[in-house]
Amino acid sequence: MNIKRIEESVSLRRSLDQGTEEQRKAVLEIIDEVRTKGDMALLSYTEKWDGARLDSLRVTKEEIIQAYDAFPTSINVVIQEAAENIREYHEKQVRQSWLSTKEDGTILGQKVTALDAVGVYVPGGKAAYPSSVLMNVIPAQVASVGRIAMVTPPAANGSVPAGVLVAADILGVDEIYKVGGAQAVAALAYGTETIRPVDKIVGPGNIFVALAKKEVYGLVDIDSIAGPSEIVVLADETANAHEVAADMLSQAEHDERASCVLVTTCGELAERVALEVEKQLTDLPREDIARASINEFGAIYVTESMEEALRVVNELAPEHLEVMTKEPMNLLPFIKHAGAIFLGRYSSEPVGDYFAGPNHVLPTNGTARFSSGLSVDEFVKKSSIIMYSQQALEDNVDKIAAFARLEGLEAHARAVEARFKKRGEF
Repeated sequence: MNIKRIEESVSLRRSLDQGTEEQRKAVLEIIDEVRTKGDMALLSYTEKWDGARLDSLRVTKEEIIQAYDAFPTSINVVIQEAAENIREYHEKQVRQSWLSTKEDGTILGQKVTALDAVGVYVPGGKAAYPSSVLMNVIPAQVASVGRIAMVTPPAANGSVPAGVLVAADILGVDEIYKVGGAQAVAALAYGTETIRPVDKIVGPGNIFVALAKKEVYGLVDIDSIAGPSEIVVLADETANAHEVAADMLSQAEHDERASCVLVTTCGELAERVALEVEKQLTDLPREDIARASINEFGAIYVTESMEEALRVVNELAPEHLEVMTKEPMNLLPFIKHAGAIFLGRYSSEPVGDYFAGPNHVLPTNGTARFSSGLSVDEFVKKSSIIMYSQQALEDNVDKIAAFARLEGLEAHARAVEARFKKRGEF
């Protein structure tokens, strides 16, 4: 890995992958086909892109039973415990409706209402992700979403990974469809003969899924346009090079475009980590993917001070930030931008990916500057409540009418004045 000294003017943020014009055109064509042809288009695209010739899109109870038979009981128990941790964490995020009464009798408030229906996209492709099921479904359940529909691309033989089905069943999700890609997003947005439309689509996917979510946004809500995974490790001389390298590679193996960065005040640590990364790469099962990530998007930055290192971290605004310093908690007040912050040697990033409780669906591509990870808030909407009393309107009618006329909206002014004037007085 290249080791670089940071200059004050350096720009560290990589550009957001917007896809090519050809990819966007392909996505628009797929969306239109699904919108007009429904299930026929889904079955056709599933055969074309996934190699699976399906008789039915919906996962059956028999397939769920088979998944349990093929899945190790010991891992089943781990998934259940992880689900409990995730649920407990997200239950602390629940917002309550509220009302406030003023002395003049006015009642103001906010009503929090869960969404009626949510679609969860669980990616396939390079790996199967039961953890994505937990992280996307549980906050929706905690928010009391009425209906949760899950979509995931099948293998060529028409099967869905056992772990994905077991995780869904543990959570009680029984509406599962064997369809992926842009066609799955279109089905959730527009509906087909088999799949009823939803109000929001969440979950990561490839560039075609991301572009499809972008296209249907407005008809439905979406969580975000997810980019490749990222990790930044902020370390001083006390960090263990072997552990830092291992944590960086934990993200590099996700995707060839994943980003893995070390920011350190210690040049010696930088050199040791560079050697460790190369050493550990050689026996990784997904070496080709991880090596491509490291070569293209891996970096080690050495700074003159911790203040400068923190500036670099905040400019990167990473999805995952590990702080591996002597006193990591002391640096927390100075971290402004990060999707998830892991403090200390024993808070390795996979702890958050699978088990601790916080959500692993996080902002990427520097969007942690202005956005947050998936939470219960994503699955509710808030309605304001206004109940003005007669006294309150009498006290304020002239002010409201004056404001309306300031903006040239006479009918607005007359609407409030109508409560106190007889017909024909305007």
